[in-house]
Amino acid sequence: MIEISKNRLDELKKGFEGKRIAVIGDMMLDGYYWGDVKRISPEAPVPVLEVEEEFFRFGGAANVALNIQTLGGTPIPVGVIGYDNYGTIFSSLMKDKNIDDDYVLVDDERPTTTKTRVIANSQHVVRIDKESKSNISQKIEEKIIVQLANLVNNLDGIILQDYNKGVLTPSLINKVISISKQKNILTTVDPKFDNFFDFKNVTVFKPNLIETEAVLGMKIISDEDISSAGERLLLELNAQYVLLTLGEKGIAVFEKDGTEKRMATIARKVADVSGAGDTVISTLTIALAAGANVYEASFLANYAAGIVCGEVGIVPIEKGKLFETVLKDSK
Repeated sequence: MIEISKNRLDELKKGFEGKRIAVIGDMMLDGYYWGDVKRISPEAPVPVLEVEEEFFRFGGAANVALNIQTLGGTPIPVGVIGYDNYGTIFSSLMKDKNIDDDYVLVDDERPTTTKTRVIANSQHVVRIDKESKSNISQKIEEKIIVQLANLVNNLDGIILQDYNKGVLTPSLINKVISISKQKNILTTVDPKFDNFFDFKNVTVFKPNLIETEAVLGMKIISDEDISSAGERLLLELNAQYVLLTLGEKGIAVFEKDGTEKRMATIARKVADVSGAGDTVISTLTIALAAGANVYEASFLANYAAGIVCGEVGIVPIEKGKLFETVLKDSK
């Protein structure tokens, strides 16, 4: 178990403030139609949802950017949206949250990635996805690199947030990591199944259990399996650290010298695990940027995930709540 003194917590909390973190990846929008079903359609044997509420929230890399903001940092989202109604809603949300969208490019050849959930009588009945999984064009990729070159000297960290929606191409990944290495900038990765082994030479690589099992072709059940998986990832990716999230088993942190530390899950009750991965990578990165070592940062990230898992829906972690909870539990 990691222990952090009150003075150290205060120091890190202050260090979060104003940290400039670029979040590069798949910007997404989550839509919700909420209402009741009281009749069947005369047109077909299907229920009719009488919509009582319609709202939109950030998803994907945009939710990571929002988490950086609620943790006291300054997020700089870098990605792509479409020239469509959902893109207009996305831009409006950015303005509402006072998040800079100058580096979110509009591509009229692809849609804004949007996942719309229909909730009837408090039951999630269907999800409608509008997206393109094809890679962004070379032209868009080159624009992102130019943007990053303009940003890089004023960054405290970079998050590569991949949902396999086409923004993080192997070529773009390689170029971003190359720039970050040249400038000695902290770089963390939240991968998905594709491109998994393209994220070489980063500061922290943070996969989850399902992704790791699929990519390594193994079931991870025992403590020995966890250790073996972590060692294989370190070797294959040449990352400084690997943080493997294990669901209800917490997290495992690995470093090149063979050191491995486990941290049990902090969640007291699990209402919804949606967005927990976004919370982990956001908290981990801003903590490292604030001067935390990898174990302090992982400890805080694990705590943050435990807090948001107790909430219903995708809820960003608040800096005040995070540090108050950690301090309260340490007494």
